[in-house]
Amino acid sequence: MRKFFLLLIPAVMLMSGCGERTAKVDNPFFMEWDTPFGVPPFDKIDNEHFLPAYEEAIKQHRAEIDAIINNPDEPTFENTIVAYDQAGELMSKVGAVFGGLRGANTNDRLQEIARETTPMLSAHSNEIRMNQDLFGRIKAVYDKRETLGLDLEQMRLVEKIYQDFERGGAALPEEQREELKKLNERMSMISLQLGENSLKENNGFKLILEDEADLVGLPEDVISAAASLAARDGHEGKWVVDLTKPSWIPFVTFSERRDLREQIYTAYFMRGNNDNENDNKELFAELMKLRQQASQLLGYNNFAEYAVSINMAETPENVYNFLYQVWEPALKRAMGERDDMQKIIDREGDNFKLESWDWWYYAEKVRKEMYDLDEEEIKPYFAIDNVRDGSFYVANRLYGLEFIKRDDIPVYHEEVEAFEVLDYDGTHLAVLYIDPHPRPSKRGGAWCGTYRSGGYKDGERITPVVTMVMNFSRPTGDRPALLSWDEVETYFHEFGHALHNFFSDGQYRRTARSVPRDFVELPSQVMENWAGEPEVLKVYAKHYETDEPISDELIEKLGKSQHFNQGFINTEYTAAAILDMDWHTADHSGDIDVNAFEQASMKRIGLIDEIVPRYYTTNFGHIHGTGYAAGYYVYLWAGVLDADAFYAFKESGDLFNQELAAKFREYVHAKNSLYEGMDAYVRFRGQAPTIDGLLKQRGLN
Repeated sequence: MRKFFLLLIPAVMLMSGCGERTAKVDNPFFMEWDTPFGVPPFDKIDNEHFLPAYEEAIKQHRAEIDAIINNPDEPTFENTIVAYDQAGELMSKVGAVFGGLRGANTNDRLQEIARETTPMLSAHSNEIRMNQDLFGRIKAVYDKRETLGLDLEQMRLVEKIYQDFERGGAALPEEQREELKKLNERMSMISLQLGENSLKENNGFKLILEDEADLVGLPEDVISAAASLAARDGHEGKWVVDLTKPSWIPFVTFSERRDLREQIYTAYFMRGNNDNENDNKELFAELMKLRQQASQLLGYNNFAEYAVSINMAETPENVYNFLYQVWEPALKRAMGERDDMQKIIDREGDNFKLESWDWWYYAEKVRKEMYDLDEEEIKPYFAIDNVRDGSFYVANRLYGLEFIKRDDIPVYHEEVEAFEVLDYDGTHLAVLYIDPHPRPSKRGGAWCGTYRSGGYKDGERITPVVTMVMNFSRPTGDRPALLSWDEVETYFHEFGHALHNFFSDGQYRRTARSVPRDFVELPSQVMENWAGEPEVLKVYAKHYETDEPISDELIEKLGKSQHFNQGFINTEYTAAAILDMDWHTADHSGDIDVNAFEQASMKRIGLIDEIVPRYYTTNFGHIHGTGYAAGYYVYLWAGVLDADAFYAFKESGDLFNQELAAKFREYVHAKNSLYEGMDAYVRFRGQAPTIDGLLKQRGLN
C-alpha cells in the first residue's frame, strides 16, 4: 500500500492550488486535441497523465450526476435520460486511451496505474449505478415512457438505461446493494490480475534452439522469423520460438522434432496453470464463486442466466441446445480426421498414437495429400499490405469507402499505420489505426476497438477513431510479412468490426452501437466470406516477388480445401464454448478444483484425447473478464447469421450487390439504436436464418 500512496502524492499536489493549473496546462486530457480529426495526441500523452486525468474525470462525472439528481424539475427524458447519457465525457476520453494502450502497448507503469485505478473506477461505477436518487428519476421516466411521445430511438434509450440500472443492482434493498458493491470491486481486481498473469505467461516462455538439427522440417521463413526473435531477445546465432501464434503455430505445423513440438504446445496450453506466481487457478475459482453470488443477488440462478438473458439466445438451455447441434457432427468429423492422421503415422512406420501436439503437423500432411495444397505455397500471395488492400477493396465495392494513409496522424507505436476513411460521398467518415504485429507489450489475440466512438454532440456528428490490433507474422529479412490463410481471414474479420464502428449512427451514446453479444460478431464474420472468393482473390492475392495474381489452380485448391480440418476447428472451439457455459451454470458453493472441473466437463461431452479445447480455463482470456463470459458461444451463433447473410449476396449473383449492401449497412451496421438482434437481421434478410447454412458452409452436414 505504501508504494501506491507515494505514487498518489504528486497527483494530489498537482490537483490543488496553482499545481492544478500546472497539471491542466501540461496534461493533454485537460485540453482540446489539436490533432488531425481530434485523434489522441499519443506523442504528448505520458503515463503520469492518466492518474490525475482519471481523478478529474471522476470529479466531473460525479458533479454531472449530482446536477441530475438535484434538478428541482420533474424528471423528463431530456433532463434525466439524455443528461445521464451525455455525462462522463472526460471519463470516456481517458478510459478509451488508457484501455487501448494497456492492451496494445503496455508497460510496468501502466500496469501499476491500472491496479490503482481499477478499485477507484469500480467504486465510482457502483456509486452511480446504485444511487437511489438517480435511479428514482430514471424509473420515473421509465414508468411513464409510453405517455411521453418518444420516438423509437428515444424509447430504446430509456429502456436500455433502466435495464442497466436494474441489472446493476439499483433495485435491490440497501444491504444487498452494499454486498454487490463489494463483489463488483473484488471481481474487477481479479479480472485485472488474471490478465496481468496471462501477459506474463505469454512472455515468460521461450523455446531456445541452438542446433540446426532442431530446425528440421521448418520452412525458410519460419527459420528466419525464429532467428529474428532470437536476435531481439539477445540470443544471436540461435533461434527462438515463443508463445505468439505466428511463432508457435508454424513450428508445430512443420517441425519434424516431435519432442520440441510437444514442448512448445504444452507451454502454450498450460499458461496460467504452472503452480507459479502467475498461476490463475485460485483467482479463477474465486471469480466463479463471486459471479454466482452476484447473479443470485440479482435474482438469477447463475451467471449464465444473467448474461444470456439479454442476448438473442435468451437462456442457457437454448445456448446448450445450439452448441450440441454443432458438437455432434463436428466431433464425428474430427474422429475421421484423427483416423486419417493415424494412418499416415502407421504408414510411415512410427510406433506412437497421435497426440494433441501432433495434430497440426499431421493435418498439414493430410492437406498436402488430399488437396495438393501447401501452406507455404499460398503464403507468398498474402503479403500483409496486399491483404489490407484486399479488405479495403471489398469495402470500396460494397460501400464506396476510400482509405488514405496519413503520416501526420500521431500513433502510439512505430509499427502502427493510420488511415483516413472517406465515405462514398467523399466526406470524412473515420480514422483507422492498424497495429499488425506481436510484441511483448501487447496482449495476445486480435481485436478491434475505438479511441473515440462515433455519435453526435449538440447535433453535430462525431466521427469515430477505430483501431485494429493483431498479432500477425512479422517481416523477415527482405521478405514482407506473409500471412497464413487463417491470418488472412482474421484480418478480414477484424476489419468487419471496424466497418461496424465506422457506420454506427445513433444519436445517443448508450444505444448507438447497442447489439446483443451474440449479434456483435456478425459484421466481422461475414467479411471473412469475401476473402476467399475468386473474384476478390484475383485483386489482392499477388506474389510478393513477381506481383503475379494467384493462379486459378491455386484458387481452386484453396476452394476445395475450405472444409479441411473443420472437424478439429469446430470441435476445439465448441469444446471451449461448452466449457465456458459449464463454468457459468454450475453450482460453485463448495470447493473448486479448476483442473478437475475442466476434465469432468470435457469427459461429459466426449472430447477425444487428441484435441484439447481452444482455451484451457487458466488462459481463457475471453471469460476472465465479463465481455464474453457465458458468451464464448457467440462466434458460432453469429456464424449462423453470417452464412445466411453472405448467401444472400451469392444467390443474387453479385458479390457486391449494392441494394443488399445498403440494407446490410443500414440494419446491421448503422441503426443499432433502433432495432434489436433478430429484428435487425430480418429487416435486412427478410427472414430468420436456420443452422443449415452454417453446417453446410463448414462441411458438417
